[in-house]
Amino acid sequence: MDNRERILNIVRKVSGKTEDPAPEESLFDSGFLDSFALPEMVADLEQEFSIKIPDSDLNPRKFESIARIQSYVESRK
Repeated sequence: MDNRERILNIVRKVSGKTEDPAPEESLFDSGFLDSFALPEMVADLEQEFSIKIPDSDLNPRKFESIARIQSYVESRK
């Protein structure tokens, strides 16, 4: 399973939705995530990818889309 699929699994779990957002689609504007779901998603990303995401990075813009999340996660490894 590639990183994108692992991220999609987390987004589906946190959002409770079964469909996949487009890679550049805003997860917040499309209703997949909201500010309350962000900490849960970040915790799941940390566990899934064995990374630590500092509190200073808990900015929705860093996690706006699947593509941005993937880029962020791959830069932390």
